[in-house]
Amino acid sequence: MSPRSARLADPAQAAPVFAALGDVTRLALMGRLSTRQPHSIAQLAEGLPVTRQAVTRHLEVLAHAGLVRDFRQGRERLWTPETKRLADARLYLETISKRWDEALARLKTFVET
Repeated sequence: MSPRSARLADPAQAAPVFAALGDVTRLALMGRLSTRQPHSIAQLAEGLPVTRQAVTRHLEVLAHAGLVRDFRQGRERLWTPETKRLADARLYLETISKRWDEALARLKTFVET
């Protein structure tokens, strides 16, 4: 396992990321932020069935998991994704997927012999 993926090899490190992404509103917010353009809370809340205050709370959960960050621009609070944490989560999933693929290949070899 590479040093990069080793950081998330511990489920305790990975769980907050996947817990944060396990909510439909937060997942929708991450989709909106995937353009990598900073978005205000008003922009992110547009068209969602939740209030701006609820969007703020969801963004804070994502920030606590290391998936987004905010910064001030004038009076606005803008949000952007933290791509490194997303990449780490992807590596974690790829590691799990590879292990399952290897286990299935071993099972196939066993069954066929």
